[in-house]
Amino acid sequence: MFDEIFQAVCAHDRYFIQKRDCTGLLGALSHQKVTCALRMLAYATSADQLDEYIRLAESTVLKTLHRFCQAIIDVFGDTYLRTPNKDDLQKILMLHSQRGWVGCLGSLDVMKWEWKNCPMAWRGQFQSGKDTHPTIGLEAVVDCRLWFWHAYIGVPGAINDINILDQSPLFVELMQGKAPKVTFLVNNNVYEMGYYLTDGVYPKWKVLMQTIPEPLGRKQKLYAKLQEGQRKDVERAFGVLQVSLADWCLFFYLLLH
Repeated sequence: MFDEIFQAVCAHDRYFIQKRDCTGLLGALSHQKVTCALRMLAYATSADQLDEYIRLAESTVLKTLHRFCQAIIDVFGDTYLRTPNKDDLQKILMLHSQRGWVGCLGSLDVMKWEWKNCPMAWRGQFQSGKDTHPTIGLEAVVDCRLWFWHAYIGVPGAINDINILDQSPLFVELMQGKAPKVTFLVNNNVYEMGYYLTDGVYPKWKVLMQTIPEPLGRKQKLYAKLQEGQRKDVERAFGVLQVSLADWCLFFYLLLH
């Protein structure tokens, strides 16, 4: 993953290529600059902290971070975290149909991640009463392959899932008629809107399918079992994201952008 990012960034922006300055001395290595940007994104370090470790001046560190994030946006922006195109949508619908969820677009949930180095001036809005440290919310839609095709990141930690849902661009686009077009047939009824699997916190909307809290009978118990099992996709995806440094770096460029 590092090699792929390194090569793509260097090929896109010559700033990361080692060059000689006006005195003829070689400047910073390409690996120095890329490593510097990744460490700042992954560990939320300040520019001063990288002075001794990376051997780059503060102004160079900040410029490198800005150029790195812009390069990531330019190179990977059309590949990661984009709205599914027609082929992607057909693939998502087919995979969920094979699991018994016809018309399903994925699982929707919000994750809060800890921000230990949050600036003191921002702690009031990013810290809720039950959290020891400030947190930032990430709303995501994940399919059964753990592909994040929607992510709304940077939400203050004091906001709960319902407040995030009310301002989510996913449902703003739905109200504007820009959501993915889905048509499917169930029990001889034609539906023209896809749906998302969620937990019981979310409101009773037609596009949100929750489990049955206290199922009665075999049908309800089977539905609750399948719904809760399928919705584990988003929980597993969040778990993978939390332990994957490279994936976090790709997510952070959206926040900085």
